[in-house]
Amino acid sequence: MSDRASDRAGDRLSTALGPLELPNPVMTAAGCGGTGRELAQFYDLGRLGAFVTTSVMPQARAGRPTPRVTETPSGLLTAMGLPGPGVETFLERDLPWLTEQGARTIVSIAGGSVEEYGDLARRLRGVPGIAAIEVNVACPNVEDRGRVFAWHPAAAASVVRAVRGHARPGVPIFAKLAPDVTDIATIALACVDAGADGLTLINTMEAMAIDPGTLRPALSGVSGGLSGPAIRPIAVRCVYQVHAALPTTPIIGVGGIATGLDALEFVLAGASAVAVGTAVFHDPMAGPRILRELEEALAARRIGRLAEAVGLAHKPAGYVPPQVRPHEPVKEKP
Repeated sequence: MSDRASDRAGDRLSTALGPLELPNPVMTAAGCGGTGRELAQFYDLGRLGAFVTTSVMPQARAGRPTPRVTETPSGLLTAMGLPGPGVETFLERDLPWLTEQGARTIVSIAGGSVEEYGDLARRLRGVPGIAAIEVNVACPNVEDRGRVFAWHPAAAASVVRAVRGHARPGVPIFAKLAPDVTDIATIALACVDAGADGLTLINTMEAMAIDPGTLRPALSGVSGGLSGPAIRPIAVRCVYQVHAALPTTPIIGVGGIATGLDALEFVLAGASAVAVGTAVFHDPMAGPRILRELEEALAARRIGRLAEAVGLAHKPAGYVPPQVRPHEPVKEKP
């Protein structure tokens, strides 16, 4: 590819998530890229728009006992329990390594109380190499009978407010919401009012499976989070509804993305970036592949820049986005 063609491709795929500017919209989903070292065996992490870490918690956690993963039709059911080394080890070992790789790192954080989220944000304050913070509010609130923060507008907003109050000024904050609610747009609005710069939609859906062999729940934790292609239509619906309610708020779309056309669907619904999760487990190169396929899909539809496709499904019938230059490719590869 010539330098001029490369520049055009870079301009076509660049995206902005509020104050965070990325060279392209494809990133990993939290918990699906490990520490980054696992994927770095296959490609340069800097090729992705960003790398989203596994949710970091205040202390090291072993997670739930096995079995904690089972397959379902078109999906994966997990109840991991957010295992990880804790924030201190993450800052000493993992974040410096990601910075050395040139990865744009979005740090996912999780906690069991509002205070824990605030303490994590304070611990990250002033640490170099953090492009943004993703607040995983799909965690049980130990102070409220274990009900998930993301299920209640006020609870989700309290977490975002605590993180915003302790995070370094200028570091974008994204609230990652759960779809198991009556009105996700209301919760999204509460998070934005509390200081979130953007939203990540969606987290996994609560679900369960029963093993016909043992006649018992397939997971040790009984229920778990459903991910993969099975939840993609729900995720697209959530992105569409939230974009309609908050059209200027940047959204990262997540949920069952396995191809470039899947990613395009999220963009058309209103996402400015997408995160690839379950697909990585059987295809470590899924991120770069989906990025390439998305670029081809945009060109085939004569859409000059990614930004022109964001929310395009909300436009009135007959709306035609600006065209790409006549000499640029417009056909998808077979």
